[in-house]
Amino acid sequence: MPLHMVKMAVGIDSLDHLAAVQKQRRATLKAERGKPILIHKTRNYPKRAEEILAGGSMFWIVKGFIRVRQLILGLERTKDAEGKPRCEIRLDPKLVRTMPMAHKPMQGWRYLEDRDVPKDLTGRGDAAADMPPEMLTELRKLGLL
Repeated sequence: MPLHMVKMAVGIDSLDHLAAVQKQRRATLKAERGKPILIHKTRNYPKRAEEILAGGSMFWIVKGFIRVRQLILGLERTKDAEGKPRCEIRLDPKLVRTMPMAHKPMQGWRYLEDRDVPKDLTGRGDAAADMPPEMLTELRKLGLL
């Protein structure tokens, strides 16, 4: 089973906003590196990298809820301008909406076991796809979802 990562989408207001920011980042990286890749930079390289690279995704917390994920395509050790170690997480640009799942704020990223990830929303006949996340959380607490 793959291992996943979860991270706050700091400064992001919605899934559309996340898509727009990432589109701009891809354009910038294409200009800098000649390839339209999507990279998220972080301070620490995961100790469980092999498990993540076995099909793991980055789950993004937007406004207090995990709402979307992206397949992790690669991890690379790099250094910042001051020579400090960093990690570049290469992401698939495709955003896959998930069933909103409440998540408390945190710094950095955390591992997310496969058994704990929210289900993907297909958008086809999925009544939850358009429900507000707060309503979904309440329905789950009541045992109705």
